[in-house]
Amino acid sequence: MPTTTRYRHRWAALAVLLTAEAMNLLDATIVQVAGPVIHDGLPGPAADIPWFSAAYTLPFAALLITGGRLGDVFGRAKTFKIGVTAFVLASLACAVAPDAGLLIGARAVQGAAAALIIPQTIGLIRALFDGDELAKALGTIGPVMGLSAVAGPLVGGLLTQALSWRAVFLVNVPLGLAVLLAARFLREDKAATRPKLDVTGTLLVAAGAGLLVYPLISPGGTAWPLLAAGAALLVGFGFQQRRTAAPLVEPSLFAHRGFPAALAGSLLYFAVMTGLMLLVPMRLQLGEGVDVRTASLTLLPLSAGLAVSSWVAGSWLVPKFGSRVMFAGLGLLLAGILAVAAGVTAALAVCGLGMGTFTVPFFTAALQRVRPHETGSAAGLLNAVQQLGGTLGVALLGGLYLSSGSATTAFGVAAGLTVAAAIAVVPLSSRRGR
Repeated sequence: MPTTTRYRHRWAALAVLLTAEAMNLLDATIVQVAGPVIHDGLPGPAADIPWFSAAYTLPFAALLITGGRLGDVFGRAKTFKIGVTAFVLASLACAVAPDAGLLIGARAVQGAAAALIIPQTIGLIRALFDGDELAKALGTIGPVMGLSAVAGPLVGGLLTQALSWRAVFLVNVPLGLAVLLAARFLREDKAATRPKLDVTGTLLVAAGAGLLVYPLISPGGTAWPLLAAGAALLVGFGFQQRRTAAPLVEPSLFAHRGFPAALAGSLLYFAVMTGLMLLVPMRLQLGEGVDVRTASLTLLPLSAGLAVSSWVAGSWLVPKFGSRVMFAGLGLLLAGILAVAAGVTAALAVCGLGMGTFTVPFFTAALQRVRPHETGSAAGLLNAVQQLGGTLGVALLGGLYLSSGSATTAFGVAAGLTVAAAIAVVPLSSRRGR
């Protein structure tokens, strides 16, 4: 068999994988500004709006690690193609959904399909490239993800204003079909030793996360019992992982305080980041009567600030000051949240600067203590917790705004979560954190 660097279609295959990455991230963010317009067009309560986003990210988070294992078992290229096919069909179902319930269900299928697609990307890139080319190929993921995150809310607003909210989901169809047509450039790859699937662990995570999210979006008399049940299931998942022969996550990651601190920080930070990107458009559209295009453009300073500060942090701040830069980023984010809460919408740029300044040193510190055999499990778990944090942020901040009719409480909670994130990541700034 030829070496990976001699595989002549490797760069075309990389383009296929990056397009799929962009499609999934675009779908995760494109609905955030379109949510209120979707609610106007479909019968149902206002509480459905956060579900338009959470129904996607919740199964994505819960099934992400299992999706990676399925690629190990059945082949990463095959699992990738199945995921893209399901994603395209679910996107079509979203576009023609006659009511909110069916749209939310189709969004959940999209999220499950994304959990099949995304974990295969890095594995397939590793199978296609080696040496210096591998680093170059992996380095293309960050810019593509950043561009997709910036484009998502903007494209969502423009399409909704110019055509219909249904066009937001139809964007995925030509992208997905192009990926499937070009997937012939991929080369099959699977684990040398076929791992076992931890079905019990997957069910515990999915049920626990669902019970935590549901009462935050749809609070009622059973909220606290459901939250307690969700927390209990996740604790049970932790004990189950220590005893099972084929755990979803590497138990040794929790032997020291550094990685658990990274998970807590990721959960809290991405709850704030994702929750804000839903809360701001909701306040503008529902509270101030702003149209969807204007609401989408309002998020541009945040995205631009994030892009600029990520580059500055990676090329200058982190090499010079190390992990302490995390706290400067969270300080900027907190200042921006308080200013936006006071009505200074332009301060979203400060939020973006804080986000980029935090993200780069955070992931550097979170993974630098991970040992080689723990890398795959650590990356998968961090990604899953990131998605779960985003789901909780959408549920909590969006739910608070809809239940109170005022964004003040929701912004206050976002500020509190930012402070909590700063406390959580303290062990990452210490050399003894691992």
